Amino acid sequence: MVEFKQIVGRGTRLFDGKDYFTIFDFVNAHKHFQDPEWDGEPLEPEPSTGGGKSKDCNVCGETPCVCEKPEPNPCPECDNIPCVCETPPRQMIKVKLSDNKVREIDSMVKTSFWSPSGKPIGHQEFLNQLYGDLPAFFKDEEELRKLWSLPDTRKKLLTELSEKGYTNSQLEDLRNLIHGEDSDLFDVLSYVAYHKDLVPRLERAGRAKIQMNDYNPKQQEFLNFVLDQYVKEGFEELDIDKLSPLLLLKYNAISDAKRELGDIKSIRDTFIGFQQHLYQEIAV
Repeated sequence: MVEFKQIVGRGTRLFDGKDYFTIFDFVNAHKHFQDPEWDGEPLEPEPSTGGGKSKDCNVCGETPCVCEKPEPNPCPECDNIPCVCETPPRQMIKVKLSDNKVREIDSMVKTSFWSPSGKPIGHQEFLNQLYGDLPAFFKDEEELRKLWSLPDTRKKLLTELSEKGYTNSQLEDLRNLIHGEDSDLFDVLSYVAYHKDLVPRLERAGRAKIQMNDYNPKQQEFLNFVLDQYVKEGFEELDIDKLSPLLLLKYNAISDAKRELGDIKSIRDTFIGFQQHLYQEIAV
């Protein structure tokens, strides 16, 4: 009874532009839930204010008529419905860290950051705190690159960061804050710690494809497939526990994958080894 009334109640919620709602009852459920004590006496319809049709429209068949409402026109500037050209531009805030270099964050992005003690803190305080704590996890950019290039050490680093209070969700919020949605989380850490430019995943994957001459054509085909998933989904697709799902997605069966790529150890070594190409430093 309660669930059925809730379903009906959803339709009765009011908002601008909503004149009516329709319930399709294919199994005559309403007959089983008729309850005068629950529903109360039916209300008398409000008197017509004139100017509209009180019965079903002969054209659209709806009450009230909806066919006479003009369609909104696209904005002449942005050609969108509704207009989006009046949306205020993103406002970037410059945060100067102790290395005397500036990091930029978007003041329009709504995020909630927390200190290790559970106290809510602001964007700038979180960024300064993270910058100050990162040297405890890696001494320089080269070490960060090495840690991130191997699934096991990458997972260990993320676990240690989470235990310190920098959870995956907090780091994802930071990625949005610095406009790194299309970049790897590696680039977010590198940006905060060493003021490095953010590299889109698509660009990083493209560089890796060029450098994979150490692999035979069948291995390259599989690794290029993995890179495509990485671009679409993120670095999580490079975790070792994603190897089997990726093989099944590509070859439909592990036996078919082994026929193409070799034994499981060789496949695993290939999957892990190519990630060094993905994260190696590119000479400018």
